[in-house]
Parts: sequence; structure tokens; C-alpha cells
Amino acid sequence: MDFNANKAIYLQIVEHICEQIILGTWGADEKVPSVRDMAIQLEVNPNTVMRTYDLLQQKEILYNKRGIGFFVSVDALPQIKAYRKAIFVQEDLPQFFKNIYLLDFTLEDLTARYQVFVEANYKK
Repeated sequence: MDFNANKAIYLQIVEHICEQIILGTWGADEKVPSVRDMAIQLEVNPNTVMRTYDLLQQKEILYNKRGIGFFVSVDALPQIKAYRKAIFVQEDLPQFFKNIYLLDFTLEDLTARYQVFVEANYKK
């Protein structure tokens, strides 16, 4: 995983895990890699992964079975979408709207480009 220097690593790992859950890599009640295994896989400190898992547990995306590990919550998908939408609206959307305005994009331009993006990246 390539990390962005402008954002905390644990938050980037949160995004990565959430994306994997959305894409179906890990389903409801499925065990996620241990803190140690995830740290080795991502080449980060285990404390960073633990901070990530703690945040995901607070957001009710993961839950901990003591002595067994962390698992994906049954309600993970709606929790992830709510969490990520809030971040998107607060952080990304204002800059996006600014660029749309400054570059004179129309709603039709955006709709067409969005459809091309979805077809190229997510339709099988």
C-alpha cells in the first residue's frame, strides 16, 4: 500500500479496510487479519494497526472477540457509507465544487464522465 504523506497512516488504513469491506473482500462476521498480520502486510507498526482497529470498532465497523481477533460487523456496510459520506461532504466536496465552478463543468459533463468511470472500473 502506498501512503500519502498528507494524511495520517492509520486513517489511510481505515480507508483501505473500509474499501475492502465494501468490495466484499471481507463479509459480515468474517475475521479480518490480526493486528500483527496486517502490520506485516502493510509494513507499518502494529500500534498503527491497533489504532486503526480501535477507530473501526468505535464506528461499529469491526468488533472484537476477545482472544480470537477482530471481525466485520453485521452492520458494517451502512456504517462505512455513513462514515465515508460524512468525510466526503466535509473534506472533498467543497474542493470538488470549487473546481467544477472554476473549470466551467456542466452537470451533463460530470454525468457523462461519471458513467464512463463506473463502466471502466466497476462494471464486469
